[in-house]
Amino acid sequence: MTFKVNGYGRSLERYFETHLPPLSANARVLDAGCGTGLLTMALLRSTARPLRITAMDLSASSLTAAREYVTAQERTHARGAARFAQANLLQLPFADESFELVVTSGALEYVSLAAGFAELARVIAPGGHLVHLPVRPSFPSKVLELLFRFKTHPPAEVSGHTRRYFHILNEHHFAFPEPIGWTKLAILSQKR
Repeated sequence: MTFKVNGYGRSLERYFETHLPPLSANARVLDAGCGTGLLTMALLRSTARPLRITAMDLSASSLTAAREYVTAQERTHARGAARFAQANLLQLPFADESFELVVTSGALEYVSLAAGFAELARVIAPGGHLVHLPVRPSFPSKVLELLFRFKTHPPAEVSGHTRRYFHILNEHHFAFPEPIGWTKLAILSQKR
């Protein structure tokens, strides 16, 4: 709930409005590790064309919260549609090259970067894109690590694993006053 009221969602919408690559109408998009649906909703609100988003998470309670949040907002504030799937990020139940775009925030911090990037790359079509919002090292990140029991990966590791499968097109640093900028950056990359 905190991220829904502190401007985090609006920061994501502004980022998507200005940084997403062109997507085809009804592009297939995966929100890998959707949590409570904030990233899914930001995508639906910020794109000009309708999208077909699959919001996926391992946690059943997170998926329930995401479904309720997105469904309540979709009717008036979104283009496209979202469906929900419970799955493990390291064993995605999707065919190879299924998605034009994959977005992920706060999920790769719970798994091995090598295995996580390999699985995300598997489901992205050639020339497709990945938007990864890794937790970057900072004092607030250390607090979040303790609260949510995840691991912030060193930036050099994130960059190295990204480059194994993708060309990095842009690294976006959010403005300091935006709460998202205290712990996140956005990496836009394209599959080789």
